[in-house]
Amino acid sequence: TGDGAAAGSYGYANSGYSVYEEENDRLTESLRTKVSAIKSLSIEIGTEVKNQNKMLSEIENDFDSTGGLLGATMGRLRTLSRGSQTKLLCYMMLFSLFVFFVIYWIIKLR
Repeated sequence: TGDGAAAGSYGYANSGYSVYEEENDRLTESLRTKVSAIKSLSIEIGTEVKNQNKMLSEIENDFDSTGGLLGATMGRLRTLSRGSQTKLLCYMMLFSLFVFFVIYWIIKLR
């Protein structure tokens, strides 16, 4: 009976370990599946980040070229406004001189 009990308990011990090994294998496979899903997700995120960075770089270049064009246009407008202010100042001076001579002529006629 001692040999039979030992053999039976040996079988029981093996079946207990077998249950733990099966559960461990199941959990390992579940973990492997989750890790591979996270890996593929991180690869997709990396690809999306690269695409977004490329688009941001293109937008930045577009804004730089637009800024240069706008700066050149503003420079031209400043040049035009300076020229027109000078002309306006000359017209005001000529008008003032005209008014001054008209007033002088009116006062002299009295």
